[in-house]
Amino acid sequence: MFTGIVEELGTVMSSTPVTTEWGPGVRLRIEASTVLEGSELGASIAVNGCCLTLVDQGTSEGTSWWDTDVSEETLQRTTTGALNPGDRVNLERPMALGDRLGGHMVLGHVDAVGEVVSPAPDLVVRVPRHLMRYLVEKGSVTVDGISLTAFDLTDDTFRVAVIPHTAEVTTLGFRPTGSRVNLEMDVLAKHIERLVQPHTAD
Repeated sequence: MFTGIVEELGTVMSSTPVTTEWGPGVRLRIEASTVLEGSELGASIAVNGCCLTLVDQGTSEGTSWWDTDVSEETLQRTTTGALNPGDRVNLERPMALGDRLGGHMVLGHVDAVGEVVSPAPDLVVRVPRHLMRYLVEKGSVTVDGISLTAFDLTDDTFRVAVIPHTAEVTTLGFRPTGSRVNLEMDVLAKHIERLVQPHTAD
């Protein structure tokens, strides 16, 4: 469980095709420091909102890094497969029991890939239409792992007023028009829909 409050901007060091017991995929090596504090083998770290597992870590020439294996399924459903060396990524460790919930409850399970229609600070994101039902005016949505407040909803877009601090410490500061972004809708909305479905069927 995450909160959508980015702790650190990491840098992709390498992206290498691999084959593991679960099939083909990619091993990413990401430069980071803050999110490695207290993180051991098997720990979860969100990368642009996608929950990934730490499989190795170390230090090279004074640079700390961690590795993660990304499955073909994840590569197809998120923007992770498009990451290249030098790309910056939003990183967050899971919340600890008793921590303040600064954003909202985020699972790190990407629902779909959206598109930046207008960049920050007046951010507009296009969303697959079938997911718009999970958005409400001034409700929460996660874009590339960032907890944001959506407003000005249309049939397939929402708007976010990105403050300077958020633009400075996340990838939203350099996501131009046309950029693809990971989206996670509010899990509470999805649970409520599931609960009421049996009572609303024709």
